Amino acid sequence: MDRTAPPGEAAMHSDAEFAALTEPFRPELLAHCYRILGSIHDAEDLVQETYLRAWRAFGRFEGRSSVRRWLYKIATMACLTALGTRSRRPLPSGLGAPSDDHRVALASPEPSVAWLQPAPDALFRAGDPAAIVAGRTGVRLAFIAALQLLPARQRAVLTLRDVLEFRTAEVAEMLDTTTTAVDSALRRARARLAEAGPVEDDLAEPEEETRRTLLDGYVDAFTRADADALVDLLRADVELEMPPNPMWFTGRGAVVGFLAGRVLRRDRFRMVPTLANGQPAVVAYQRAGDGRYEGHGVQVLTVIGARIARITAFNDPSLVPTFGLAPALIP
Repeated sequence: MDRTAPPGEAAMHSDAEFAALTEPFRPELLAHCYRILGSIHDAEDLVQETYLRAWRAFGRFEGRSSVRRWLYKIATMACLTALGTRSRRPLPSGLGAPSDDHRVALASPEPSVAWLQPAPDALFRAGDPAAIVAGRTGVRLAFIAALQLLPARQRAVLTLRDVLEFRTAEVAEMLDTTTTAVDSALRRARARLAEAGPVEDDLAEPEEETRRTLLDGYVDAFTRADADALVDLLRADVELEMPPNPMWFTGRGAVVGFLAGRVLRRDRFRMVPTLANGQPAVVAYQRAGDGRYEGHGVQVLTVIGARIARITAFNDPSLVPTFGLAPALIP
């Protein structure tokens, strides 16, 4: 920074320097906050807070650590502070047993529960290929849901060490603790995730052609209300959950039976293909009384092999603008 610059010019130079040094990390910091918080809305708020805190402290930044590590320290501590007053964000599958009978009475939605939210891939993109990889690593829906089982500090340690691959000493510095404490928290976090069940299948990246074919087939079957076509796309052990409704279903018979009997109607939905959590997804619009299609929510598909293993239908209209789409479609 030019200390001899005229009044006002130094501040502008400092702002420009701050933006040049910090903005490339925004997408990966957003992914980091999302992993810890489980909410894309909360993550966006905390990233804004991170940049505000960093800007205020920029004059005292002496370069003893990298800018990236400095920003991660600020973001992580901001998330941990926020989690002190917030409960974990579950999916229905994390709260109770599924039903294998589609004829059961559907439970009432639970709007009081702060549910896990999906995250659009587009928010984690940046010009730098390395930043794209850092942003998208570890945002699969099964992994984010599993993280919610951990206490906040274990969540932070696991993501910093296992996802972002910071060294133990770096994580200890970020969290103002010791390397022994970091190693202990990491062991407990890994053990807890292992107890919760394997998520590796859910994390496996499907072939791009398989992803595109399945997504196109799903959109077509759903909009045509073709239950038979859906059967061909689903695994025998497919699961369906629909927050904010706490119920969820397991087995192809139960899932298809529920969709055919209670959801699918020809031209009832319009679906816009997208990507969420590194997985194929659709933004769903439902026909309203005036003929418009109003935003209904986001469905994320988990693919194993060449079939759909899980449909997570987030029936929350407030998610639609997050994916850069209009709240309603006019036919």
